[in-house]
Amino acid sequence: MNRTTAKKEIARLKELIVYHNHRYYVLDAPEISDAQYDRLFKRLADLEKAFPRLVTPDSPTQRVGAISKDKFSTVTHSLQMLGLENAFNAGDISDFDARVKRYLQMEGDIPYVVEPKIDGLAVELVYENGRLTVGSTRGDGITGEDITGNLRTIKSIPLVIDQARAGGVPDYFEVRGEVYIGKSGFVKLNEQREENGESLFANPRNAAAGSLRQLDPKVTAKRQLEIFCYGTGIVKGIEFGTHEEVLNTLKKWGFCVNKEILAVAGINEAAARCECLSGIREALDYQIDGAVIKVNSIELQRRLGTKTRAPRWAIAVKFEAQRENTKIRDIVPSVGRLGAITPVAELAPVIIGGVEVKRASLHNEDEIRKKDIRIGDTVVVERAGDVIPYVVSVELSLRPADAKEYLFPKECPACGSEVIRHEGESVYRCIGLSCPAQLKERLRHFAGKAAFDIQGLGAKNVDQFVDANLLHDLSDVFYLKQEDILKLDRWASTSAKNLIDAIAKKKEIPLHKFLFSLGIKNVGEFASKMLADRYKRLDKIYPAAKDELKEIDGVGETVADSVVRFFADENNKRIIQRILDAGVNVLPPEEKSPEKQPLAGLRFVVTGTLAGLSRSEAKDIITRNGGKVVSAVSGSTDYLLAGASPGSKLDKANKLGIKIIDEEDFFSMIGGA
Repeated sequence: MNRTTAKKEIARLKELIVYHNHRYYVLDAPEISDAQYDRLFKRLADLEKAFPRLVTPDSPTQRVGAISKDKFSTVTHSLQMLGLENAFNAGDISDFDARVKRYLQMEGDIPYVVEPKIDGLAVELVYENGRLTVGSTRGDGITGEDITGNLRTIKSIPLVIDQARAGGVPDYFEVRGEVYIGKSGFVKLNEQREENGESLFANPRNAAAGSLRQLDPKVTAKRQLEIFCYGTGIVKGIEFGTHEEVLNTLKKWGFCVNKEILAVAGINEAAARCECLSGIREALDYQIDGAVIKVNSIELQRRLGTKTRAPRWAIAVKFEAQRENTKIRDIVPSVGRLGAITPVAELAPVIIGGVEVKRASLHNEDEIRKKDIRIGDTVVVERAGDVIPYVVSVELSLRPADAKEYLFPKECPACGSEVIRHEGESVYRCIGLSCPAQLKERLRHFAGKAAFDIQGLGAKNVDQFVDANLLHDLSDVFYLKQEDILKLDRWASTSAKNLIDAIAKKKEIPLHKFLFSLGIKNVGEFASKMLADRYKRLDKIYPAAKDELKEIDGVGETVADSVVRFFADENNKRIIQRILDAGVNVLPPEEKSPEKQPLAGLRFVVTGTLAGLSRSEAKDIITRNGGKVVSAVSGSTDYLLAGASPGSKLDKANKLGIKIIDEEDFFSMIGGA
């Protein structure tokens, strides 16, 4: 394909993907399957990789395009982003209506709009000529933080307005909205953080705020953030008659507006709608902590004006928190799929928000000690995000004399292996390779593309083999028998033979891939490569001391500690030996001659966001081909490999006369390696 054809195809794919993003994320009415969407996205990414100079900032592939920041800059809002006064009961709602009428000197019903109060973080989006230019937090209402790069990762925020669908948009306008994490996304995020030994978010709002304030947009992109837009700031060239008209216009322009918003005739209907929202909050997949009542007429809003920090024309109606008291009957350890051991409180059953709660995660040892939670205590339990039960506090005045402190186990309750807590982590972990609680995840990793890359041993087959007791640890993969597989559902002679043959073909593996396949905590692909390059042979790593390991480039205190503990476990070494006994040959690193290392002696700095590679992958390719990666541009730098948003390093390289290359140039230098 030539450049002209590629340009046309890229434009077509971008338009299609933007359209389907709008159908899926805004209208909740997808027209194609996830697989079809993924194929469109991959086609676009492949074309942009082949023609990197055709990549534009508004491409769907560039939502995660900004580089990490040291800190956020500030943004001054054109119009102050106001807060809201609160109402807590029917009397407060009536008082609000009375104040509105008194100020306006009006009688009769005032038309209102009632909106769910999303438990998230308020943001402002600025569009110029239909393109998103700045995104910021509410901050103190006058100034906020510039989080444009992070907001670009949210797929329901249009980077460019589809003018045909929108029927044209003003040259300049500002949109206000609430960024949030849905209940299901919140559960998944906390599960991942718990497995990784990270502190848990207490509620969806903290999760959304913490995600939006990540200095690295790549982290934000993984957090499943969403947005509901609820209003505007300055909009040049358009006058709105009602708040309802504002919301309908935002929908037409492609923004996501909450479907539960309702225009009502007066305060009695507004109060009834608040009651309704309180009643359905359980069924919603996003957390609401109340409702907002707004005067519908924009003219009446202008007449009412604002106080110092809140408008007179709106009020937030707060819902009661869903929490109850109950007793902790016992505390038991639970082993996660990555070996994290989580203490779980077994509770006297209690109904919270219409759901019976019997168990609550206590997260980690630090959380138990901080709240002084003991077996036998009466505790306050809340369903975070109306989903996850957790212990808020202990009713110390009700503590019985025989309340017992919980002691963490020294051995894994699932397999008996050593339980360790790495420095800087809050979670205890099992390091056993044969731990049944984490076996499926370990096997998926072991057979994955970056490890043994065994075709046919994907997640579903791993689950089936473990459930059928064919796999008890990693080494069993190489002892699978065709006749045993044939006894299982969905297997025929050809498919069973193909899998056995695929396993047999993978009995030679480079040392760095073998180390990575073992799933040693904190030892990723890069650290595995550094270990392999240093020791050359597996048996040389076994006795390596922590201080010796720490001296290796790319291996620090945490990685060294993980390696030493892993290879000190006799059961781990037994499983590795069984893998080797099955005929697996672990190959030493390839020693490249200078003529096979096209980058020998050259010093590179890598900056910006590359289209087809991660920065770590680019650095790995440089070192494999004899080059050296340095962090700062200086007179001794030979090349600056620059992607999108290269930052100050590009300016410095230009000043020093350093040669600047893109991915196309880079791959030419290494002959496509």
